[in-house]
Amino acid sequence: MLVASFIGLFAGLALLVVLTMRGVNIIISAVLCAVLVALCSGLSLRDAMLDSYMDGFTGFFTTWFPAILLGAIFGQLMDDSGAAKAIARKSRDWFGEKRAIMAVVGASAILTYGGVSVFVVGFSVYPIAYELFKGANLPHRFIPAAMVFGSISFTMTSPGSPEVQNLIPTEYFGTTAVAGGFIGVLCGITILMIGAFAIRTLVRRAIAAGETFDPPAASRNHGGSETDSSIPIIAALTPLVVLVGGFNVLALIFEMRAVEALLIAMVASLALGFTLFHRHLHQRGRTLGLGADNALVATANTCAVVGFGAVAALTPAFKEIVAVLTDLPGLEYAGLAMAVTAIAGITGSASGGLGIALPILAPIYQGMGLDNGAMHRISALASGGLDSLPHNGYVVTTIRAICKETHQRAYPAVFVASVLVPSLVLALAVVLYTLV
Repeated sequence: MLVASFIGLFAGLALLVVLTMRGVNIIISAVLCAVLVALCSGLSLRDAMLDSYMDGFTGFFTTWFPAILLGAIFGQLMDDSGAAKAIARKSRDWFGEKRAIMAVVGASAILTYGGVSVFVVGFSVYPIAYELFKGANLPHRFIPAAMVFGSISFTMTSPGSPEVQNLIPTEYFGTTAVAGGFIGVLCGITILMIGAFAIRTLVRRAIAAGETFDPPAASRNHGGSETDSSIPIIAALTPLVVLVGGFNVLALIFEMRAVEALLIAMVASLALGFTLFHRHLHQRGRTLGLGADNALVATANTCAVVGFGAVAALTPAFKEIVAVLTDLPGLEYAGLAMAVTAIAGITGSASGGLGIALPILAPIYQGMGLDNGAMHRISALASGGLDSLPHNGYVVTTIRAICKETHQRAYPAVFVASVLVPSLVLALAVVLYTLV
């Protein structure tokens, strides 16, 4: 039975990846793969699907939908008002065309760290990235790497980030969003520096080989949002500052739960944003409606993956893997890192990986007396490496839908900047937290 369980688990995971990359709806894919895993492990389909799968699905929805809903509406507000584009253009002015790569990374990072949905960031930043890379005559195929790197690497895993990937660990380790101390900050800065250097190096090699801007024909009419971007940069940045600052003040000084602090900060930022940008918003109902629709889709997709993980967690194979990883004398932090990063990679989702792994692993590692802050930061960092494999939803959207590129041209640079670099820094974090 154990052999069949292993075969079913890996077959289910592989099928999930294949179906996702082929564009099959993730909810349908997750249900089908969960059924396959349950059958191969001899589990009762009724108990596995109606109890475990739905408990995982609804549990994640109940905990995180309010935050995702407000975040999606906030992102839509920033997009519809033109505030996101104003920030992107100011980033271009600050860095200049000669530093086009850092301008794109910087604009993406500012928006993401400010709580804006990565998908909104992608559509907002790309028109500016297009003009920057065109002006500097840099190969178009590296735009997705710069955008993805600025959106989902150091920004969502660094201390103080209001992104869900930094908040999920607070629920299981009883920590705050700045958990991990100096080592966490050091890791975030290291990812930024090494990743930016890696992208610049790849671009220089491509230029030396004779590559020019040369975008695909489909991307030449890139269009972009027609929203007004005349909002002053101070006004555009103010709601982001209130969101991030208010969130951390409430969580640290007033010792509120991270989720509650984020909800209050988001409500304040939304109220401020609708007030500041009211002249630039012509269809407020549309902004609220699109934000709600985006939140439902994003949450349901993640819940589907978490439900699949809940079924996988019942199998003898999964329990055997957990037993091996949690029985590494002196390498407890390494075991936690490997488990979270593997699950995030398999699901193609950082939040999905955390939602699957931490309910199971957190009690085990806490029972070993490990530092909660260290476990929080390692878990967050681990979720932000292998999650950016080719089937990651944001990676697929950025490369194909936004930039009109192909995986063959664009993904190698994405892999280096958003998979390889964060994974190397994760290894550094494990070493540092183990030695401290």
